[in-house]
Amino acid sequence: MRDEWEHAHTDYTMPAQRRIPASLAESESDWRHYLERSTPNGWLIQNNAMTEALVSGKPMYLLHTTKDIDAIRASRQLHVSTGCLVGALYCSPLASQREGLRPHNLGAYLMRTKPSTTPMVFEVTPDAPIRPKGVDYLHLGAIHLRTYLRYQSFLTPAENDQLDRAVLAGLRAAAVFLDIALRNAAGHATPAPEFIDQLSDAVAHVPFLGYLYFEVLSEYLMLHSATPETKTYAQAGELNNWLYKRLAFAAVDGMDQLFDLARFNPRHHRLVQLIEGMEPALGPGVAEYVRRRLSHLFARTALHPSQDAASVTFQGANLSTLRKAAPGLIGQMIFREIRYMPRYRQLYHCFEKAKALEAWDYWNSEGIPAPFNGILPKGEMGINPVYPRSTVRVWTAEQDSKGYLHPAEEVTAIFTPHLASWWAPPRQREIQNTTDESRVELALEARSPISTQRSSVNGVSA
Repeated sequence: MRDEWEHAHTDYTMPAQRRIPASLAESESDWRHYLERSTPNGWLIQNNAMTEALVSGKPMYLLHTTKDIDAIRASRQLHVSTGCLVGALYCSPLASQREGLRPHNLGAYLMRTKPSTTPMVFEVTPDAPIRPKGVDYLHLGAIHLRTYLRYQSFLTPAENDQLDRAVLAGLRAAAVFLDIALRNAAGHATPAPEFIDQLSDAVAHVPFLGYLYFEVLSEYLMLHSATPETKTYAQAGELNNWLYKRLAFAAVDGMDQLFDLARFNPRHHRLVQLIEGMEPALGPGVAEYVRRRLSHLFARTALHPSQDAASVTFQGANLSTLRKAAPGLIGQMIFREIRYMPRYRQLYHCFEKAKALEAWDYWNSEGIPAPFNGILPKGEMGINPVYPRSTVRVWTAEQDSKGYLHPAEEVTAIFTPHLASWWAPPRQREIQNTTDESRVELALEARSPISTQRSSVNGVSA
């Protein structure tokens, strides 16, 4: 169990240490070297303001936005959410300057796009320098699978059968592409335009591919962008989060109303058009980057490290075989499929609390009161609600005309090991039969009365 959590975390200040499947054309170290040394913003992977704040051991200031400030005041409790941070309060860094607390560009985005929320400032005083280990939700598949197998007795036999059938149907429909991705990861390159179109078609059958596709493009944009905006953020030690947010909303109609990366599937022509529309110089190289990078990450996140990527095939394989060969992919598929079951609201806490407890135990043993989204150190941070060796204070905040935040009223509230209520997005076919008004009603019904749900680009998706 601990090995799985270690595998799901990345420390960018250390050499790559994960075990990976055999026969991959490029290692994790090869990719780390390329990303850090051969991209304009790769130096920020190790030398960013967030990592520096973590390892300093000094008090950190974090921004969280909430629509539930009155409920927090009344209950004196703070609940955490799931998503890419497993079970943490979703925040972004604040830089303490003479003029006030300056939001990270991620926080500035959230405040600008969510004007009806209340900004909150958290002061986290750690007991020691914090190990800069971030959890990468793309690597959580084996944990999702193990958790499901442990608690599958909570499902009826019919529900378990339905889950198996749905996962197997998705695998069979996408098997040809999944095998193509593994062959590409092993060095047998296919034409990038054809690869992208096949990827786009496969997302409908294996939604995890939409998440992988989006994260690869986010990485490409943040590390390769050379706009004045990106350079300004880089000077402050920050990767530019605005890029992938613009991409998501441009790529998928209605993403601003229902953020769900299972719908992220631009075909090749559209992909190039989107990237060129954002930064023309990045258009020509994007398809080949996605082909190489997504294939590599798919092999690493889908397969068990003991496997040989050159010999695994999804075509004709049964579910029992694939649970052993590709536990990461099967776990990610089960995690997403189970959310559409009619009883999911009843089952949510059973499955997600189990993973949160393990994550909290891992973070406590590693000295991590403030975990972060470890796909890249881009500024998505969280607060571990049960870390016993740090102190946390919280205020509501006011923003001045220059964008700086200033603590206003201290809030008397404590963290509890409780997950805020959560809601899964309807599938595409359900969206087509749902009016905008009812979609809003569904979203409102899903909110906990003391909700501190995340406000990130992944929303309900991660």
